[in-house]
Amino acid sequence: MRASRLVQLLLILQTRGRTTAGELAKELEVSIRTVYRDVEALSAAGVPVYSEPGRAGGVRLVDGYRTRLTGLTTDEADAVLLAGLPGAAADLGLGTVLATAQLKVLAALPPELRGRATRIAERVHIDAPGWFHRPDETPTLNAVADGLWHDRKLRVRYGRKDKVVHRTLDPLGLVMKAGTWYLVARDGTAIRSYRVSRIISAEPTDESFDRPTDFDLSTHWSTAADDFAQSMLRVRARCRIAATHLRMLRLMNEPVAVAEALATATEPDAAGWVELTLPSESYEVLAHGLLPLGEYAEVLDPPELRARVAETAGRMHALYNVT
Repeated sequence: MRASRLVQLLLILQTRGRTTAGELAKELEVSIRTVYRDVEALSAAGVPVYSEPGRAGGVRLVDGYRTRLTGLTTDEADAVLLAGLPGAAADLGLGTVLATAQLKVLAALPPELRGRATRIAERVHIDAPGWFHRPDETPTLNAVADGLWHDRKLRVRYGRKDKVVHRTLDPLGLVMKAGTWYLVARDGTAIRSYRVSRIISAEPTDESFDRPTDFDLSTHWSTAADDFAQSMLRVRARCRIAATHLRMLRLMNEPVAVAEALATATEPDAAGWVELTLPSESYEVLAHGLLPLGEYAEVLDPPELRARVAETAGRMHALYNVT
């Protein structure tokens, strides 16, 4: 797209100064003739760019000229409009800031790019929470975010199932997972995750802290989420399932459990059935995860789960049996 190339050419000249036409052609993956045509196009649009002949010559901008466009390519301009989740920004008290930033970006873009970025915003909307998920009430989120922005220790009261605990935390990051906010914070030497909706009160203190230099929020969250999911898989069942219905495991079972189960699956037997080991957090959850498969799944082990599924199936038969 020529508009994108013109922006890239302008930014190269702004950051590097005088550059030869050959270097620009190689960078932009076009011919030298195309570079000179693009330079003429920029000049016709009012950009003070010119060519200097000779061995020490090249293409350059007039000294002191700075474009208002601060390094955004078309894809990056698209990303600004896409990545700004209005709900998340509003939760963090940044709704107005985000809107103002988007207006500034649009104002800085040339007309061709501005039209494209506006079309992206009009045609793509991101709705983070899953279906049938009611967002948590997070009245303490602004206070948590304030401590996070300023590297201030947080004094919090956190509600657990059976009690309320008091903690002084070093806030390291906020993560939105499927519409739910989590605070990643350091408690002493341990880094833990706290559901923000369970933070009853949060007060940033006057005491600052030094962030660990080797801490990466994205990497930490990915590892912690995998570890948590694995820790929840406390029980396992050996099953026979019709190969044609394996995909139905995903309907009622956690993705990490399904992935582990499929990794243990045998080749289909002569009747088209496979054996696998399905993990879950409890036998009750396992039973409900297998029942939707009906006659296409059989529990082989353990006996107590097999008996539970048989009992449930018997009750269903009695409920629907009309004789």
